[in-house]
Amino acid sequence: MQFDDDADLDTSEVQDVRGSRIPGGRATVGVGIIALFLGLLFGVGPDQLGLSSGGPDTSPTASTAAQVEQTCRTGRDANTRDDCRIVAVVNSVQDYWKQEFQRRRGTYTPARTVLFSDRIGTACGSATSAVGPFYCPGDRQVYLDLGFFDELRTKFGSSGGPFAQAYVVAHEYGHHVQDLMGTLGRSQDGRTGANSNSVRVELQADCYAGVWAHHATTTPDESTGRPLVTSLTQADIREGLDAAAAVGDDRIQEKFQGRVTPESWTHGSAAQRRQWFTTGFRSGDMADCNTFR
Repeated sequence: MQFDDDADLDTSEVQDVRGSRIPGGRATVGVGIIALFLGLLFGVGPDQLGLSSGGPDTSPTASTAAQVEQTCRTGRDANTRDDCRIVAVVNSVQDYWKQEFQRRRGTYTPARTVLFSDRIGTACGSATSAVGPFYCPGDRQVYLDLGFFDELRTKFGSSGGPFAQAYVVAHEYGHHVQDLMGTLGRSQDGRTGANSNSVRVELQADCYAGVWAHHATTTPDESTGRPLVTSLTQADIREGLDAAAAVGDDRIQEKFQGRVTPESWTHGSAAQRRQWFTTGFRSGDMADCNTFR
């Protein structure tokens, strides 16, 4: 995966609060990263997400480092640094969805990604890094500790790589698209299982990630008129598929509890996650991402 070296990155779409502290020091519920995929839903209430109850004292302070603003200036930076790569992926994903919503005569409202370390305050409550990446509909922001990508590789067996990271980010923005379209709420009926709305919402977000990937190298960047993503190979797509499969409910259950229990699934099987990413990637049409049929 390569970016246009000369493209300017829009760091306003990413807030870097790594190293900052939450005022008041409110404790969080430590659920562990495994619990994220076994029983938690992205972008729902604090109790379900492993977050403490939110409040006015849980907003993040400004980062003393603000590294992305200082170091992530161009596509060349995105080709060499993980944090700058996230900025570039966020820019590309939002460029695509803005143009797609316009094409459909709708309005896309941008969502910011917040890079944090250890723990963070959100409109959905206070979260630790153990929760993993998530989208909070309360403030319409994506939250990400970059340490998750090491966990994805070392604990969950993903091969890793730049596009594995891009897949995770694009999946979270899939939830933002669902939020804007009114479908995200279907996951909040409290049900689990292979045919639950929770699983269907997650698989649709995988499909939306594939749709973006289909268009990534042809979506023009607003500042240059050229695509920000200049190269996306089959090897890159395999990285994304491998990451999607690694966080399938069946893979994680078999690895960590020694048996597969489909009645408790919240995200879908490895095969389903690969299938729906592939569906979006092959067609490039979000209309093909109706997992609720």
